[in-house]
Amino acid sequence: MIRKANKRSKEQGIARVQAEPFSRTSISFYKYANIVDPELFRNTLYDEWEALGVLGRVYVAKEGINAQLSVPAHSMETFRAMVDAHKELTGVPFKIGVEEAGISFWKLTIKSKRFILADGLPDNEYDVTDVGTHLTAKEFNDAIEDGAVVVDMRNNYESDIGHFEGAICPDVTTFREELPVVLGELKGKEEEKVLLYCTGGIRCEKASAYLKHHGFKDVNQLHGGIIDYKHQIEREGLESKYKGANFVFDGRAPEQITDDVLGTCYQCKGTANTPTNCTNQACHVLFIQCEPCSNEMNGACSLDCKTLSLKPKEEQRKHARTLQGGYKIVAR
Repeated sequence: MIRKANKRSKEQGIARVQAEPFSRTSISFYKYANIVDPELFRNTLYDEWEALGVLGRVYVAKEGINAQLSVPAHSMETFRAMVDAHKELTGVPFKIGVEEAGISFWKLTIKSKRFILADGLPDNEYDVTDVGTHLTAKEFNDAIEDGAVVVDMRNNYESDIGHFEGAICPDVTTFREELPVVLGELKGKEEEKVLLYCTGGIRCEKASAYLKHHGFKDVNQLHGGIIDYKHQIEREGLESKYKGANFVFDGRAPEQITDDVLGTCYQCKGTANTPTNCTNQACHVLFIQCEPCSNEMNGACSLDCKTLSLKPKEEQRKHARTLQGGYKIVAR
């Protein structure tokens, strides 16, 4: 089967978006569903969405779909109908981005994969459809006030710049690491009310099923994640128990939920709310870096990476990623 793809260069794609006379809306959605032929489904979606001018990054697997997209604002109704026309996606909730600034995507990429969210566990280890209870923003707030255990299911560089008050924030950099770490953190709390949250909900969906499989009785997740939480508290005039910024994966700056700056530069330990990828292509680790450190370190996470980042990209790529976690080598 021929895989269809956008052949524009990054420069051409960015120029095209910048020249558009219309605005765009950033949305995300996911759904666990039975997709018999992910590659065929992927090609069908690509044909439909590319023709509508949709940009973004999408993963399709037999277990479902995970999508982060930029949709022409004037085509949102058409896109909604287009999505609902597929029985596997009918009624899937859209999470609308809190802020729309800058270019989130410059092309449409849809990939068929083994999983939409890899957890590192054997196939059929647990039932991913046996999920926890979805809570609204108000219900989530009320549960926090009642003393429920709150767990952040995101990576450390995400929770570092924003999190719910009193949340357990595992020091991990991948979802694969997180499930066993969270299970250990919650040992002995199987009878307590557990609240899970993440950016848009997809990580909590799997995590809630995993915890239920391990005997947790009252597992709950924030419906729509932090993205939708922001909309709900604004619409209903609720207090935001989430403080700081929300990291998003579509190339935009973090979305500020409250004015609190909770992040700390991993290098100088000063305040910072900006996750960045190390400029050494052989490393590319995500870490928090303030502007002065970025200028001094050329956007790199360590002195070794700074040296490599100043070399041609071809030479950088020759180096295996031997500097994993290099930001812990504090150097400025």
